Amino acid sequence: MNSCWPSGPPAIGQAAELSRAVTPDDIERFTQISGDRNPLHYDPAVAKASRFGEIIVQGGITSAILNAVVAESLPGPGTVFLNVNWDFKAPVRPGDVITGRVEILEARTDKPITRLRTTVIRDDGTVALDGTAVCYTTAIPAGHLDDRR
Repeated sequence: MNSCWPSGPPAIGQAAELSRAVTPDDIERFTQISGDRNPLHYDPAVAKASRFGEIIVQGGITSAILNAVVAESLPGPGTVFLNVNWDFKAPVRPGDVITGRVEILEARTDKPITRLRTTVIRDDGTVALDGTAVCYTTAIPAGHLDDRR
């Protein structure tokens, strides 16, 4: 045990994942936050004429599930991204169920920093996002985790 990882660093190869269904409401909520009104997300005729063939969700919706995995599961509460390197491999559409998965590639012992393999996979098995991320995990004072909404 050391002071930067009070419970010990996460183990290389340790993994966590989270799944969720993507809905048309997600597109609207993300647009309200980001201002992204790309017609590929809203206009069925434009989307049909594109290489995607139908409405797709914003990349921020696809990658957002990874925020939840790192903050809720691994490395866990208090974790933020320092750097991401993501390739968007395939579109995600409303109605898809996506699974965000992270795997520990490296865990520093001198600082609470991890390097992760990151993937988002659609329910049909297609990889929608693939890449890596570097995260920093700060200690959360006891009792504050119970207050999350």
